[in-house]
Amino acid sequence: MRATESGLDLHSSRVLIIGLGLMGGSLALALKGKCRSVTGIDTNVETCEMAVVQQIVDDAWLQLDSRAAEMDVIILATPVDGILDYLEKLPPFLNPEKSYLVMDLGSTKQLITTKMETLPANILTVGCHPICGKENLSLRNAERTLYFGAPFLVTRTSRTNDSVMGFLRELGDELGVKLVELDAGYHDTVLANVSHLPYLVSTALVMATPGEIAPFIGPGFRSTSRLAGTASSMMMSIIQSNRENILANLEKLNDEIAYLTSCIAENDVDGLRTYLDMARENYSKLKG
Repeated sequence: MRATESGLDLHSSRVLIIGLGLMGGSLALALKGKCRSVTGIDTNVETCEMAVVQQIVDDAWLQLDSRAAEMDVIILATPVDGILDYLEKLPPFLNPEKSYLVMDLGSTKQLITTKMETLPANILTVGCHPICGKENLSLRNAERTLYFGAPFLVTRTSRTNDSVMGFLRELGDELGVKLVELDAGYHDTVLANVSHLPYLVSTALVMATPGEIAPFIGPGFRSTSRLAGTASSMMMSIIQSNRENILANLEKLNDEIAYLTSCIAENDVDGLRTYLDMARENYSKLKG
């Protein structure tokens, strides 16, 4: 795409996906054959070899280099700290006379979209966050249909024009997702509650459970503690980039735990029953 061109078309685009883990690999699988080419970058040699051998991508590189200038759409699918790093080092590898679209799949948005605003004028940008995934984050766990039916959160920047939104609608149709627009601040507030807090609760539950009782663990514990299996390499930069919102939600959770503790300690049967019934009612509303 030349800088003077306003059109973006998925099917004629050369797509570069940086990060071939669960999210990037699943996206590559879904886009293979739907665009001009799909290239991946991953620092893990085995991951790159697997991606090529299994025809998940057309080509895979171990690092960013001058070949990136030939791409049209660049999708950052690494943890948040990696996305910020690539936004910093990407421009010198691109052609200043050509237009590009750079988008991300990160779990927080304020730091990322702020960084996107500093990119050269020939680079269009948009923040994205598909609400799907698994606790196992490697390419081996990638699925072609991982995104299907999932909300696909979109955060505009000053570089998100009508052409970019048209491209996202085309991408959304191919992936089978529902596009939902959120500004960066609201996105991070919401995700702190529905994603980042549950991970920390799951982690605390596991840490509070003695190892010797593992033989007695059933499906309830497994479903409640599942997120604790997520790699810290993914979660650390999420927590650090959304620290204030997460702290606010932890404080609210502490208040709820304190009330439960009080009801049980004081044998407040009526108070406890009312609370549990309210929680069940809220759960029904939340799950839809």
